[in-house]
Amino acid sequence: MVLLSRCLMACQRGQDVANFVSEGKKIIGVALNYMCAVKARNVPVPTVPIVFIKPTTSYLKEGRPIILPKVFTKVAYEVELGVVIGTRCKNVSKEKAMDYVGGYCLALDLTAQCNLTAARATGGSWTLGKGFDTATPVSRFIPLDAVGDPHALPLWLKVNGELKQKGCTADLVFKVPDIISYVSKYMTLEPNDLILTGTPHGSEPFKSGDLIECGLADLATMKFDVCDEQN
Repeated sequence: MVLLSRCLMACQRGQDVANFVSEGKKIIGVALNYMCAVKARNVPVPTVPIVFIKPTTSYLKEGRPIILPKVFTKVAYEVELGVVIGTRCKNVSKEKAMDYVGGYCLALDLTAQCNLTAARATGGSWTLGKGFDTATPVSRFIPLDAVGDPHALPLWLKVNGELKQKGCTADLVFKVPDIISYVSKYMTLEPNDLILTGTPHGSEPFKSGDLIECGLADLATMKFDVCDEQN
């Protein structure tokens, strides 16, 4: 009876947040969250999640192009698992954290490396380099019952047909419950909020005219043309 009740609650959470792009209030990203990326950069393993915020105006659905802003000279792709919050929560334990997940998506966390390099050097904000328009392309909503284990999902990304990123969520430094528990200590998580869990090694700049394709297990794929800003 308890299991049935939990299944019904999970189904309801998924129905409520299937339109997360139009209904969401915030996007929370986690940086340097794959062991392969930590090793490639030869930096210490983070002791707590490195968290940043992106505006929902950065969302982009498939069928529209990625627009590279004139103000940036080097923008890179980052393929990621997105976690959609299904139920409002605050100060959640790791043991209870998955109860608040409403579903998932495939996402790109586009990053203006030219901006972030300067920000890291000076202790400045990541907001502009992470939050520009079209910086968060996302797939359709993936319901909970389609995902057996969110920590066993392969990810890949190609540019113009060439494989650039390949990884698996098993390599996450901080798992989904770790991230939800940590972030909820500082801010309330609300239905339709999106958590971007980090990207495997291989993030590189791309340019206008490129075609970016990516996938998450057999759950979702998406592709985007890339254009320069015109106005």
